[in-house]
Amino acid sequence: MANPVRFNNTVLRDGHQSLAATRMSLAQMTPIAPTLDEIGFARLETWGGATIDTALRFLGENPFERLASLKKLAPKTPHMMLLRGQNLVGYKHYADDVIEAFVKASAARGMDVFRVFDALNDPRNLRAAVAAVKAAGKTAEGVICYTTSPVHTIEAFLALGDELVETGCDTICVKDMAGLIGPRAAFDIISGLKARHPKIPVVLHSHDTAGLAATTYYAAVEAGVDLVDTSVAPFANGTAQPDTTRMAEILRGHPRAPQPGYDPKLLAAVREHLDGVYAELGKFTNHKNEIVDSDTLIYQVPGGMLSNFRTQLKDLNLADKFDDVLAEIPVVRKALGWIPLVTPTSQIVGNQAALNVKFGRWKNFTPAAMDIALGYYGRTPAPVDPEVQKLAISVAKKEPITARPADLLPPGLDALKKELRENAIPDTDEYAVLYAMFPQQVRAYVHPAPATANAAGAGGANAAAGANSAAGATAGPKTYTITINGSAFTARVEEA
Repeated sequence: MANPVRFNNTVLRDGHQSLAATRMSLAQMTPIAPTLDEIGFARLETWGGATIDTALRFLGENPFERLASLKKLAPKTPHMMLLRGQNLVGYKHYADDVIEAFVKASAARGMDVFRVFDALNDPRNLRAAVAAVKAAGKTAEGVICYTTSPVHTIEAFLALGDELVETGCDTICVKDMAGLIGPRAAFDIISGLKARHPKIPVVLHSHDTAGLAATTYYAAVEAGVDLVDTSVAPFANGTAQPDTTRMAEILRGHPRAPQPGYDPKLLAAVREHLDGVYAELGKFTNHKNEIVDSDTLIYQVPGGMLSNFRTQLKDLNLADKFDDVLAEIPVVRKALGWIPLVTPTSQIVGNQAALNVKFGRWKNFTPAAMDIALGYYGRTPAPVDPEVQKLAISVAKKEPITARPADLLPPGLDALKKELRENAIPDTDEYAVLYAMFPQQVRAYVHPAPATANAAGAGGANAAAGANSAAGATAGPKTYTITINGSAFTARVEEA
């Protein structure tokens, strides 16, 4: 009980991703970044997740320049990002040399802590990123994605922690992306990790979607957790992380309460500014994401996805089928091997569930869902339903694999740079890795359409959005696109 727990702060990344569709701009962050730097957080989460996609797609911002600007505004506190392992911040696997280039470029721009996860909890998909982080001299934080199912036991999570340590991770994060973890489970996992790896710092990340996070954090502090993630209201609580002030008050008087604490006057100044930002982003917020929703314990939809899901289902004319789609999500998840729901699997499962409701179960099998069934995203926690895998083999016309998926990918960086030159885009590592994930958005950013350049301002945010809209409008009556949490999935459907 001697060592005080410390708080990371997520308001510049997960806070607005979970409650305002990731739409906070650099201009809206700039006034509070220096204040956040003064408060004394262990880390500031400033990048990663959907922020990079959204910066290009909707905000007309260069993601690397945003990172550099925030680092300059808040130089004292280590900056942290969320990295999807072999997926980087995209939605498929990328070659190892692309992973290395992304990490190196991010570190050069000021990133200090790389929180690296794999949506299937397959450690093989973390190795390249962790090695690249270590080579850059930065902190590699390996992630245990928490979920519940018949195969996700306390011992299984602890065994995964052992594998993360063997992979070379400096710290371990228990990442509860949907707000599912209760106090007892958190206590058992945290205390187990600390007992097995006493020199490895352990972090707990959760969302307050089901109203459990603050109580669970308290139990984790009792168990010896080193850091917990908090945000700042109004970009806190609900589908985001617990508010910093609230969590500090809950721990008041505890032997491991943060020391010397977090200045309430500085937090109040941040809150005052964010109240205005929250109002400005009103069209992206939803009161249902701000309140306790116990149904998440059943459906397990992550906070960042839930904040967009209600609106995005309109793309398939399923706004009135929201509850039906949520009920279908566990069905899809079980069939695909009880995979956790975190980007990109949350989007893939959500998309497949929506199509199942609209057209009949597995009548329209998305390519991404088929790739999960066939092993192209990695090893699933449990075997895939044999009939579903058989259907995937038939429709995709390819066989299942058991190898690390990235082992099948040739080096990609040189080819990306060649394509950049062909498109009159600077052939830097930064543009190459962004282009690998978001080619259309990078082209629109560098070469904004004349008709939209004035409206979008520098970078052509409206050009990117307009290109997406145009693509959706001309795709034809049998093509449907659903964008969930910044990820666009397209399915060509055959009407029954």
